[in-house]
Amino acid sequence: MALHVHGSVGRELTEQLSIHPMFTRSGEATSVPKHRLPAGAMDPDTAYQIVHDHLMLDGNARLNLATFVTTWMEPEADRLMAECLDKNMIDKDEYPQTAELELRCVNMLAELWNAPDNSVVPAVGCSTIGSSEAAMFAGLALKRRWQQRRRAAGADTARPNLVMGINVQVCWDKFCNYFEVEPRLAPMAGERFHLDAEQAVSLCDENTIGVVAVLGSTFDGSYEPVAEIAAALDDLQSRTGLDIPVHVDGASGGMMAPFIDPDLEWDFRVPRVASINTSGHKYGLVYPGVGWVLWRDAAALPEELIFKVNYLGGEMPTLALNFSRPGGQVVAQYYTFLRLGREGFRQVQQECRDNATYMSARIAELGPFRLLTRGDELPVFAFTLHDDVTNYSVFDVSAGLRERGWQVPAYTFPANRQDLAALRIVVRNGTGREMADLLLDDLVHLLPRLQRQAEPIRGADSKGFDHATAQRKT
Repeated sequence: MALHVHGSVGRELTEQLSIHPMFTRSGEATSVPKHRLPAGAMDPDTAYQIVHDHLMLDGNARLNLATFVTTWMEPEADRLMAECLDKNMIDKDEYPQTAELELRCVNMLAELWNAPDNSVVPAVGCSTIGSSEAAMFAGLALKRRWQQRRRAAGADTARPNLVMGINVQVCWDKFCNYFEVEPRLAPMAGERFHLDAEQAVSLCDENTIGVVAVLGSTFDGSYEPVAEIAAALDDLQSRTGLDIPVHVDGASGGMMAPFIDPDLEWDFRVPRVASINTSGHKYGLVYPGVGWVLWRDAAALPEELIFKVNYLGGEMPTLALNFSRPGGQVVAQYYTFLRLGREGFRQVQQECRDNATYMSARIAELGPFRLLTRGDELPVFAFTLHDDVTNYSVFDVSAGLRERGWQVPAYTFPANRQDLAALRIVVRNGTGREMADLLLDDLVHLLPRLQRQAEPIRGADSKGFDHATAQRKT
């Protein structure tokens, strides 16, 4: 069954698409069906124009301040990706140099994240379509290691659970659903918007396969205290014997903290951290979709999760939920590592953070807004309205900015802070100071109009839309 979000819901599948007379060539049809294959072929220029015009109403990606995903790369990276569109990443025998670049990237990340013996080549890890697939592998490794330990002890393996904050990205909900693991979600409370050590330990028991700590929450950009959570789990083990590993979801922060927070211990320097994932297509500065997952060592990745196939021309190991994907994103990741190096990444990420803290400070000065975060961890910050602002909502602010092309999401927080509605701004590479000033100018011009409203226009939230779940999908 096709899933519809909007637009074509309820329309007849036979509805025709009219083609402008100036687009068509001699003898071509003047209309084609929208939802069925046309009877015959058409000129490529005609097909291009139809699709091109259809996409004009999509938002401008550079003005999308909701997404963490990279929206700009250099022309040289664009060219490399175009050159690799026809390469199937899984076929390492046919495309050995692409496989070599993947291996180099994995080892670069192992060194960046302080793997215990990062001189070992190859490091234990692989590329994925994105952090969602990477999270699936990391979660599966946690589950299999837990099952192995339980079976060796003659214990039951029927009720695995995974501990995490309710602010986790929706991929973790998917993992628990698809692979039959109970999600144990620590709710928010007061001004605590993510998992802390006390909450993590309180939810653990003998069936806990691991704890997920997020380095950069999608709700507000804050880092969860990985080292504190690990220390609390160390104490739990000393008291109870429970040895519970930590996985760090560094979808964004994994490519931010090593460069501008080098003294922050969140990675493999923390002995209890078993695995880490990141999104190359977020602060790894590559177009979607590429992600990475690394394990501390070979013992952390059960051998049974690795398959060996020989029907592509040579026997090769593979760790993937899918079996076909383009190699261009991996090539682009290697290009970006090569192009920027440590110092280049530091400069780019520091500018993102500087622009985020600049914007948050300016927004706080406007009067109606209260900052929840400042953008001084991830270059991401959330803000809400002061309690005395009653004639408009954050959803009105979001809708007003969209009139100018800006996509700034408004959403409610999850349990137990559903009472809190906020806006969030993600500052990415390419969101420079001039763009920041343009957004701030538009916000300044919007506020007087909103202040004249007699009643708030609640927007989608009044229709029962789950903004919190939608936010976790971003």
